[in-house]
Amino acid sequence: MYQYVKALHIIFIVTWFSGMFYIVRLFIYNTEANEKAEPEKAILKQQFNIMIRRLWFGITWPSAVLTLIFGPWMWYMYGTLDNWLAIKLCFVVGLYAYHFTLHALYKQQANGVFKYSSGQLRIWNEVATIFLIAIVMLAVVKQGLSVVWGLTGLFLFVILLMSAIKIYKAIRTKSNTQ
Repeated sequence: MYQYVKALHIIFIVTWFSGMFYIVRLFIYNTEANEKAEPEKAILKQQFNIMIRRLWFGITWPSAVLTLIFGPWMWYMYGTLDNWLAIKLCFVVGLYAYHFTLHALYKQQANGVFKYSSGQLRIWNEVATIFLIAIVMLAVVKQGLSVVWGLTGLFLFVILLMSAIKIYKAIRTKSNTQ
């Protein structure tokens, strides 16, 4: 039974992350649609709002809830709280906090409020990547992962990721000016 619960937990984690990655891309496209001229702007915004709503309530939220059901069930069957699991659960709590920030962005955009630029949203999109790496490393490597080396690796990854975003932005800006 444990293997089935674990498989379902993994499936819903994958669909949850997929939803979180894609929803921010749709937020970016919806934000950029504001810069278009009419009637293109209205057509794009209507389509993006449909896509955003269906993704958020049809895939992302149900996957988050089912992950929250199967995760504790698996933990109950596992029967213990190891150090790696305690640290992983801290990242999972952070991931749910991130999910709720995405819900706030969903509600803002649904109400026609665009507080963040597409560039800011691109950076925010990468937060899920950081959580994904931390959680998967903790789940797979477990006791073999040194906390110090794990956090150092995660910190270096964040620096590399932010550098890549800056380089991408510079290339994109340069190509748009030519």
